[in-house]
Amino acid sequence: MSSEVQNWMLRHPAYQLMKTLEVEDSEQIHAAFLVYMDLSEVRKWIQVSCVKSSELQLVLLEGKEKEGAPTQTILPMPVHRSLSHKRIRQVLDRGFPALLCAVASDSTLVYQRMTDGLVTPDPPTGPFQDVDRRQHRKRRLQR
Repeated sequence: MSSEVQNWMLRHPAYQLMKTLEVEDSEQIHAAFLVYMDLSEVRKWIQVSCVKSSELQLVLLEGKEKEGAPTQTILPMPVHRSLSHKRIRQVLDRGFPALLCAVASDSTLVYQRMTDGLVTPDPPTGPFQDVDRRQHRKRRLQR
């Protein structure tokens, strides 16, 4: 990463605010800043803010996808870090819907919704059909 880009990031008000939260994990602060920028500038979430989780010693983000939507907690984590059930429970116990955002070293972000228990996924949407397999079955049955 060029020093000019990195210096810009270090001077950004949101990054400066995250530094004042006194979380010692600079890598997690960097991940939180990248997620903050994605949510507020790219995805256009509103009321995105950073808060310190004293129990976890991490920066969490809170925000809303759009006006009238519920506040969500976002846990930004470098992709190579592991999470215990206890740490996930502490995020879920905040009372807001929660997202985990895995942040790769190339700044790729992957969001995963965290829930209290198992949730049945929604069926796939779109023009996904197993046409080839059905036609193969039809041909086999016609023989």
